[in-house]
Amino acid sequence: MELSDEQLKQNLQQVQERIRAACQRAGRDPADVHLLAVSKTKPVHDIEVLRDAGQTMFGENYVQEIRTKYEALGDSVEWHMIGHLQRNKVKYIIDKVKLIHAVDTVHLAEQIEKEAAKAGVIMPVLMEVNYAREETKWGFLPEEAPEAARAISALPHVRLQGLMTSAPFTEDPESNRGYFAGMRQLAASIQDLQLPNVTMNTLSMGMTRDFEVAVEEGATIVRVGTAVFGERDYPNPDKGNGNAGI
Repeated sequence: MELSDEQLKQNLQQVQERIRAACQRAGRDPADVHLLAVSKTKPVHDIEVLRDAGQTMFGENYVQEIRTKYEALGDSVEWHMIGHLQRNKVKYIIDKVKLIHAVDTVHLAEQIEKEAAKAGVIMPVLMEVNYAREETKWGFLPEEAPEAARAISALPHVRLQGLMTSAPFTEDPESNRGYFAGMRQLAASIQDLQLPNVTMNTLSMGMTRDFEVAVEEGATIVRVGTAVFGERDYPNPDKGNGNAGI
């Protein structure tokens, strides 16, 4: 469903207000929480409307969609790769995205290292953690994350900046609070390892149905699509891709 320009701007304002209210409840500074507008399947025009209304960060699930939209908009917005990333496609986005959210294997991090070295860039990444242990989701299990972080810390062109998770799809946001709190604690435990090239400053968690609870539990990036752009079709219901940001 395509929305009018005014509806898009109104939705953006409403989501921003909900983030501010959640921060107030949690005693957090709203400046510490960033809205990532998930623009997958949505037209360039909608992104331009939101950009002109002050939204700077946009998340995409598919490499080809980032490439196409980058041709139209370039660096006028900040692009984030939030979907499952195949190793053979890293080269297509290494010079286009600000942050790769879903590093779900050490092998993928090593491929990012190779492509970043070729491009002469340092690539910030997040490790994806399957905290709820869902069989349909990608990511490290919580107990695997510290050792994976240690391996990634050895890659000179990769900077591990935090963690990302996709909590279970739910009608009751409170049911995901424990997962978000666990992610915050896991990030703190990895930070305590004091690994080189690793900071745990970023927690990417919370989507349209549960982002307020995620903010209350420490999210620094919330990935919100439907509440901003309206409902959308999901033509590629591949494992892990369908709800990296809704």
